[in-house]
Amino acid sequence: MKYRIKKSPRTPWDADAIHEECGVFGISLPAGSEASPAHEAYVALFALQHRGQEAAGIAVNNKGVIHCHKDVGLVNDVFNQETLDAMPGQMAVGHVRYSTTGKQSRENAQPIAITHVKGNLAVAHNGNLVNAGELRREIELGGGIFRSSNDSEVLVYTIVRERLKVGSIEEAVVNTMKVIKGAYSLVIMSPRKLLAARDPHGFRPLCIGKSPEGAYIFASETCALDALGAAFVRDVEPGEVCVVEDGKLKSLHCGVEAKTSACVFEYIYFARPDSVIDGASVELARQEAGKYLSIEHPVGADVVIGVPDSGIPAAIGYAKCSGIPYGVGLIKNRYIGRTFIQPGQEKRERSVRLKLNALREAVAGKRVIMVDDSIVRGTTCARLVKLIRDAGAKEVHMRISAPPFRHPCFFGTDIPERTQLLAHGRTVEEMRQIIGVDSLGFLSLEAAHKIALGAKVGFCDACFSGKYPVDVPEQAEKNMFESELPSQG
Repeated sequence: MKYRIKKSPRTPWDADAIHEECGVFGISLPAGSEASPAHEAYVALFALQHRGQEAAGIAVNNKGVIHCHKDVGLVNDVFNQETLDAMPGQMAVGHVRYSTTGKQSRENAQPIAITHVKGNLAVAHNGNLVNAGELRREIELGGGIFRSSNDSEVLVYTIVRERLKVGSIEEAVVNTMKVIKGAYSLVIMSPRKLLAARDPHGFRPLCIGKSPEGAYIFASETCALDALGAAFVRDVEPGEVCVVEDGKLKSLHCGVEAKTSACVFEYIYFARPDSVIDGASVELARQEAGKYLSIEHPVGADVVIGVPDSGIPAAIGYAKCSGIPYGVGLIKNRYIGRTFIQPGQEKRERSVRLKLNALREAVAGKRVIMVDDSIVRGTTCARLVKLIRDAGAKEVHMRISAPPFRHPCFFGTDIPERTQLLAHGRTVEEMRQIIGVDSLGFLSLEAAHKIALGAKVGFCDACFSGKYPVDVPEQAEKNMFESELPSQG
């Protein structure tokens, strides 16, 4: 099987990281509420900013009229007080984006808001459709015209097409779920209703909350509920469609039965540590990963350090289980944005030193275990190892709180093609030599399935195992629809 996934340029320290597509949010205020749904969405998107930093958007419903504001950039780049004040309404949906399908542009920002013959619609989508290509071709042959190059517009067209056949938006969404394949957590706003839907496999997280004044909320993670002071109600179940109308919540099921396959990497890296996903704490899951690493790959050392941020809980778990002291060995500069210009290409290590710096007092003269969440290409990892050695470490032992990446993802995770992955075609010993550590250990696939204590779903591990829960295309380009867009004159 041939895989071809194109990548867009990243900042220097970003090139060896894994990214997730986006975060979604929706809120329906109770009758008589004086709160602003746009301001509430703004706060929630701030809490979800880690899920996407390329674009942000909010759409509001004001007495049946949908107004949308979106652009490339971080949440506080796209919105200001004046913009939010000009967006009154009773409902809102929001989105933060990292592109896995489609280039970085305003056209690809979400939510997608459209007007069709039966009304208005705004949709925010997290995930990736594996049959978007064939669906788009079918729509184009029927006269459909696309403005963006992402699969989310394909999804919206499909919902609208189904809406023309049935009497309600929820029926249209249920029928759409029988047609589309892949990963999708959706928040949808019509003139009278707010909906949330999660694919039958439950690839991406989606939860329900309720504010003290009675507003219903949908969000990718519970940290968004916490930011708003809302109570967690429950997770949206795989295959479920939730509908809020007139202050009441009702539930439907799409009728498509599938084995639950939530992305295990949400627990290892994507989600904020203070979130709870499908019944399991992300922070505790990462500490569990560290515990299993300690059991599976013990080594004599003087200190355990974590690579900020997601490597830190795993390092704490490793230290607790092994009895080796935990220390802060790497300091993160939190004031460098994604648009920072590298000062001189000949000094590639400088970009890493600007992002992370070693704390010499913590590592000098010591045998160091450095814990990180993953290795992608291995370039950043090798530079971090050099950073620790330059700070005086006697030995550097690398422990990774995930199994090796060997396969691309088709469900919303931006993993490069296999030939760009360090683990592709290499043994652990060969990888150890390339990144320059004294020893290297990865979390086992079996342990990865055990880390999320109390989780109520099964997991997808295709990026590690190559066993996909659904049939995937032979090739899936990140910018697969770019050439089909009309030129902008």
